[in-house]
Amino acid sequence: MLAASFAPLFGFFALVVLHEGAYRRRARAELAVEHYRRALRRLDDEWRDEGVQHREFVPADHPYAGDLDLFGPASLFALLCAARTRGGEATLARWLLQPATVEEVAARQEAVLALRERLDLREDLALLGGDVRAAVAPEALVAWGGAPPQIDAARFVPLRLLASALALAGVVTAVLAFAADLGFVPLLIVAVIEGVVMRALRPRTAAIVAAVEGPRRDLDVIAQLLGRVEREPTAGSRRLAELAAELRTGEVAGSTAIARLARAVDWLEARKSGLFAPIAFLLMWELHGALTVERWRQTHGPSIARWLAALGQLEALASLATYAYERPEDPMPTIVSGGPQVAGEALRHPLLRACVANSVALGEPLRVMMVSGSNMSGKSTLLRTLGINVVLALAGAPVSAKSMTLSPLQIGATLRIEDSLQNARSRFYSELRRLLQLRDLARAAAPPLLFLLDEIFHGTNSHDRKIGAEAVLRALVEEGAIGLCTTHDLALAEAVADLGPRACNVHFADEVVEGNLVFDYRMRPGLVGRSNAIALMRAIGLLPASG
Repeated sequence: MLAASFAPLFGFFALVVLHEGAYRRRARAELAVEHYRRALRRLDDEWRDEGVQHREFVPADHPYAGDLDLFGPASLFALLCAARTRGGEATLARWLLQPATVEEVAARQEAVLALRERLDLREDLALLGGDVRAAVAPEALVAWGGAPPQIDAARFVPLRLLASALALAGVVTAVLAFAADLGFVPLLIVAVIEGVVMRALRPRTAAIVAAVEGPRRDLDVIAQLLGRVEREPTAGSRRLAELAAELRTGEVAGSTAIARLARAVDWLEARKSGLFAPIAFLLMWELHGALTVERWRQTHGPSIARWLAALGQLEALASLATYAYERPEDPMPTIVSGGPQVAGEALRHPLLRACVANSVALGEPLRVMMVSGSNMSGKSTLLRTLGINVVLALAGAPVSAKSMTLSPLQIGATLRIEDSLQNARSRFYSELRRLLQLRDLARAAAPPLLFLLDEIFHGTNSHDRKIGAEAVLRALVEEGAIGLCTTHDLALAEAVADLGPRACNVHFADEVVEGNLVFDYRMRPGLVGRSNAIALMRAIGLLPASG
């Protein structure tokens, strides 16, 4: 009869447990559905209104980030980034902003190819990473792990022995007082001694206990990611094996270490129970717990930054692997040592739905391509196409091309130079500052410069433009740089003849069909035959149709 009366209550609790599990599975399924919907939108080229942008990752006066649309709306970063933690986003941004070495690119490529087919791992990183992004303050967590010790390591053993001895004395005197009826005086003496010890240590123990509340919650979430990565085989990639090793402290896995901290904090929480508080006081519970937490922090705290950095790299690699999976036709480029060179066959722009492929080859002896052509014919797009594919290649990602071979290169571009009212800079002066920056990059020679100069000095007259452009190009070539330069000025295009076999002219053409300008966006050798400015003004009605 008694069991029957409690049956509804037991059934209710069982339903609560089942409902909680079902709710969590449903929430995860909804996240997974949205994860794959985003992937479908990328495949359908409908991703431009979403994705993370993070312009704050770009340093002031970066030599190419703004010119190549690396960050911001409909940018390369927004397309690539599947990272869900701040560390993953920052790592991917850094890879796009800084060219890697031959060895580093090879390691990333190997890891990306290994991760490309691991859909389950990439899905879990995306879904669990969302929890980390929502719950974790990485800067505060790293600061807690690396803070100065509250208790010197040399005092751990003496304090642990003292706490254990007093706890044992408390238990013995309590048993004697209550079971053997020997009075409470010995118990009171022990309690007073414990109170004195705890009062003396209270500032330190209270600080330890108070400081661990936030990190414990953050680490619980991170442990889910660590545990998932620790279970993943690392065969096929040396970089993945290295990152897996980074997620350990000695022989202890990061998730195991965090589980130990969680248990210690749970024990500390037990002392707040009204019924258990007197027993906790007698057992020196707070001191034991504080010592355990502080020992954990001193042992594993310095590893927190390493764990977060390793997770950030894994997320960045997973982002590139997702990009590679969604573009199976895009090859990995070949990265070579030696002098500056880049050769891309059938290069396409990864952010354009429909584009015409063109091939570019620079190195020895050809150092400069002077690109002439009419307005809207594709000159600037060619520069952006080459530049953004070099960024992808040196980040460790596939490229939008039939094939590509290049050496490590530092890009410098003048595709998006703007004036600044706040800094009292004209566009021409801003261009001069950028060109000076590019000259300094070329002189640094580590790695060599790939310059992308769009309509160089178009803010001045033809005479000054020709003299200045010739000097800039000659100086850059003498410093070992390679690159492309666009112009409308045919006199400037002819001037590259002074560079001999180190320079050549190519052009984009157009034709007028029934009063409309038609472009095929294909690069051709030699100089452009004519300008289309008059035809373009007529086409939009600024000039009469004839005359």
